[in-house]
Parts: sequence; structure tokens; C-alpha cells
Amino acid sequence: MLSFSLQRLSTAFLFVFVTLFAHNTGATTISKTMPVKNVIVAIAMEAEAAPFIQHLQLKLVADFFPSNTPFQAYQGPHGDCTVTVITNGKDTVHETGVDNVGTVPAALATFLALQKLPETDILINAGTCGGFRRKGAEVGNVFVVTGVAHHDRRIPIPDFVPYGIGKLDTSRHGDFTTAEVLALELEYKLGVCTTGNSLDKTEEDDKHMLANDAAVKDMEAAAIAWSCKLFDTPFLGLKVVTDIVDGEHPTQDEFLANLLAASQSLQVALPRVLDHICHVGVVKDQAMDEL
Repeated sequence: MLSFSLQRLSTAFLFVFVTLFAHNTGATTISKTMPVKNVIVAIAMEAEAAPFIQHLQLKLVADFFPSNTPFQAYQGPHGDCTVTVITNGKDTVHETGVDNVGTVPAALATFLALQKLPETDILINAGTCGGFRRKGAEVGNVFVVTGVAHHDRRIPIPDFVPYGIGKLDTSRHGDFTTAEVLALELEYKLGVCTTGNSLDKTEEDDKHMLANDAAVKDMEAAAIAWSCKLFDTPFLGLKVVTDIVDGEHPTQDEFLANLLAASQSLQVALPRVLDHICHVGVVKDQAMDEL
């Protein structure tokens, strides 16, 4: 009995030592005992998603979404994780056949996916964005999103102002990792992403983006993070810069010119992020074994 008690005490002491060692030395990978098993990756445009879907050899899940929605889902394994990629599909309401970009389809697709997969451990919103030169952004840079807000949802009534801006802190991804750790380990950049329903911007948008310290801007992140908040699901934003918002070239020209290259960058960045997320849960056991 005494031997058993001493063994338990020794194990407890070792666990505390490892935790304190990690804290005092700045080691930030020891963070969770249970590994991540289920990941949703939300990508608005099919062109952005296609290289990643092909890279992981994910399969279309035909009955994932209700039949009256245009959304698409692809699923398959990545290491010990099950990865589900969702896209917003093509416009059928207005019969244009273009990608369903913007906040409405993004929020709805995310909500339905999380409703379908309530066991989801974390949702990654991956896609392209405009970057701000004033925040050090260059075309091709990968940003990990530390927070989201809306830059075009202006409601000049005092009680509605915070709702309109819709700020959410996305710097911590549950107990799995943080934006700072992820950016440091993978050598990506950090910054706030503000969201609007237009590819270009107005002077009023500029004021709101500056006020919210935007490093990048897109058309979906804040809406997707909002749906994640309803389910208490950790949100991780991963954005690749296609155009410089405060640069000299028209946004639409830069976006179209760099979309393919940015989509290929996502194919490289996303598996690296998934490796970090899906393996971070077992690092503690490995560290204890090494001791």
C-alpha cells in the first residue's frame, strides 16, 4: 500500500514538474492530454479548396448538407484526425453560377456543418484575403487570425454599435493551441481580420478597418466565427494574402492574378496547421516519456 502511494506521489510530482518546466522555459506545445479527432475546414471558394481537397484525397459526401442548399462537403482522414472540408458552393438563387462568397452563405454553411458534426473539436476557416502594407503584409503571406470584426456593418445607434462591429477574440483555439504559438512554430504572421460583403472598400470601411487594427480583410471570417460561437466551437482563421488593400493596384486585378498561387499556398499551409493541431495533444505524453 505504501509502495502504491509513493508511486502515485512520484507520478503526480513528475506531471507537475513537466508542466512547470514547460511554463518556465517558454515551452508552449504541452497543452492538452486528449488529441484532436474531428476538424472542419471552411473554405468559401471552390478554387481555394480544390488543391487542398486533392492533396488530402478527400471524398465528396453527397448527403452532408440539406438537398436544397448549394453547399459541398468533402471528408477523409489526416493522421488520427477526420477532416471535413466545407465550401459554399455555387450560386443557384440568382442563377449566376459563381461562388457563394460573403457572410450569409458562410454563416449558414458553418452552422449546418456544426449541427451535423456536434463532436467537432475545432473549425479552421482557410482562404484568401486582402492584406495591409501598413501591418507588414505582402502577397503570399500566411496570417493566423487573432480576432475578427465587421468593417461594413454600420449601425449608428448606441446600443447596436458593438453588435454591428461584432468583435470576437480568436487568439486562443480551445485548449489545443493559440494563434501566437501557431504563428511562431510555423513562421506565419499574426493579425486581426475584418470582414465585409464587398471585395473593394469605401472610405468609411477604411476608418473601421483602421479602428479595429485590421492586418487583413476578407468576406467570411467574422460570420464563420459567429456561428462557431453559437456552438462554443474553437475557431482558427488562416488567411493567405492575394492583394494589398492599401497598395497601388486595383483589388480585383491583384486578386484574380494571385488567386491560383494563393490557393496552392493554402495546400501547403493547411496540412502544416493540421499536423500542429492534430498532434499537439500527444506532445505531453512524449515529453514525460523522454524525462
